[in-house]
Amino acid sequence: MKISRVFLFALASAALFATGCSTSASFKLPPDTEVRVNYKGTDIHGDVKTRPFFWNATGGVPYELISTAPKDNEIVQKGKLPTSFRVVSIFWPPYALIYWPLGFACECYDVTGGEAVCCH
Repeated sequence: MKISRVFLFALASAALFATGCSTSASFKLPPDTEVRVNYKGTDIHGDVKTRPFFWNATGGVPYELISTAPKDNEIVQKGKLPTSFRVVSIFWPPYALIYWPLGFACECYDVTGGEAVCCH
């Protein structure tokens, strides 16, 4: 019986650790574009997984849509994605609460209409 409790505790700890280290969102993109979030990397498929955001992202996280047309790579659209407080950061004191308190506000963003809105 003790082994199963230890195993469950370890499993729960690992799950909490995994959720505490990243935030992710998917994007509905216009054709021939890729998304860059917080000035880091690009993703043509619209799936972004990144470290949580610092307090300076309270007003939103910057994003850019970049054209993937041959030899183009110009910014087609830019703006800010809404963020929200991550409750899991409370359980990682002091580091997560201080350094990584914010994550994406939506699981999915639709950026096909000129601005980022949550998918329905």
